Amino acid sequence: MVFIVIDGLDASGKSTQALILYRFLQSRGKSILLRIHPSNDNPFGSNARRFLYARGRRAHFAAALFYLLDVIRSILLFSWRRYDYIIFVRYLMGSAYLPAPLHRLAYHFFAITVPTPEFMFFLDVKPEEAYRRIIRTRRRLEMFESLEELRKVRLKALYLALIDKWIIIDANKPIEIIELEIREKLL
Repeated sequence: MVFIVIDGLDASGKSTQALILYRFLQSRGKSILLRIHPSNDNPFGSNARRFLYARGRRAHFAAALFYLLDVIRSILLFSWRRYDYIIFVRYLMGSAYLPAPLHRLAYHFFAITVPTPEFMFFLDVKPEEAYRRIIRTRRRLEMFESLEELRKVRLKALYLALIDKWIIIDANKPIEIIELEIREKLL
């Protein structure tokens, strides 16, 4: 089993790249589990998503807590031996959405607590590009999708990616180029 994480800012192309990779591996006869967080198949993921559209400190805390429970649920529920590949969209980098310095503490705590992926891809997109994509494709914004929040989160996430074994990929490039870079690292 190969455990892969694809993470990055909102609108960095995480889900797009995960789906492309899923289809590619499936075409090669591989069995794959794909989990996108927050997920919509359980109350933890649904509540995390709901609180992302709310405002304020309590909503921020609730979104983080439900997100964490959603990821832990995915880890606990799915047997790691039944698939050739497991792909998670969002994992440890959710810590970057926490206030400083809590983001570092949370990241390090979970990094030593949860299973370590063989491949961790951080899709690095400029906040301005992420914001442009968000405005173009979404009807309403989540609490972290303002340009200011995207800038803050990117700085924290890049710091975390650089101190760990993340493969940082420039997600400002065309989808096809990113896809090839991910495949190149995996194969």
